[in-house]
Amino acid sequence: MPSVASFSTAILPIAMLVVSNVFMTFAWYGHLAHPNRPLWLVVTASWGIAFFEYCVAVPANRWGHAFYSAIELKTIQEVVTLTIFGVFSVVWLKEPLAWNHALGFGLIALGAALVFQKF
Repeated sequence: MPSVASFSTAILPIAMLVVSNVFMTFAWYGHLAHPNRPLWLVVTASWGIAFFEYCVAVPANRWGHAFYSAIELKTIQEVVTLTIFGVFSVVWLKEPLAWNHALGFGLIALGAALVFQKF
């Protein structure tokens, strides 16, 4: 049975990648809900939000690398990105997710699962 320390070592980086990705999703795409804002303003605001994303993502990857390989960390990050973006696009941007989006995300998740298989 895994110890509490190894459980938190495995889960904390993932939780941090989730938090950082929420920030980055808003930094990159949040302004799309406000198309009339000046570009200089959205670039500046996005850059400011991205700073906080880096403050969480960099330690997540540094600490996560003690448990996961770099490839596994990147794969986790991509699955987190797609999951958060799917929710974000529906909730924030009010854009529907169609069956082909869900199927495409599912196929990517299936590919991601292969990264964690030991052959």
